[in-house]
Amino acid sequence: MKITVDVDCTPEEARRFMGLPDLSSVHEAYLSKMRTAIDQGITPDMLQAMTQSWGPMGEAGLAIWRQLLDHMGGNKK
Repeated sequence: MKITVDVDCTPEEARRFMGLPDLSSVHEAYLSKMRTAIDQGITPDMLQAMTQSWGPMGEAGLAIWRQLLDHMGGNKK
């Protein structure tokens, strides 16, 4: 036997029904910081910090990518 239930609701209603926390204030804070960073201009330090936090293994992963790009560009060390 197979039963299918279709629920028509907004994402907000689904979030409340599932008991998930309201993260709209966190989302707004994140967007505010991103707007500030874009308005002030993105610096190389900011890009490095972002890639370190996003990449696998943090600093080690970034070092591997840097080494790979150096070798591809002919900057062998």
